[in-house]
Amino acid sequence: MSIGQKTALLSAFAFLAAFSAGMAITASESQAQSGCKWYGTTALKQQQLNEKNKCGFTGDQWHSDMGKHMAWCSSVSPDQWKAAAKERSKQLEGCKK
Repeated sequence: MSIGQKTALLSAFAFLAAFSAGMAITASESQAQSGCKWYGTTALKQQQLNEKNKCGFTGDQWHSDMGKHMAWCSSVSPDQWKAAAKERSKQLEGCKK
């Protein structure tokens, strides 16, 4: 194999490695967006229940701005946004009693 062929082969491997890494990042970003869409939708539904049941919850987690919910979600780990949704559910359950 000539030096030119080796260089071309190494370039092809480098391209495939970079492409594969890019695909992994894209898949990860897609999962994060999907999770944050669920989080935002859930947060909005929880806020609607807060208002409907006249629970009176206020603060950073209690509003109807999907963009803000999505932005917050994308800035934290999945464990954090899952815990926030769970905590709101717990608060709503307490309000019903």
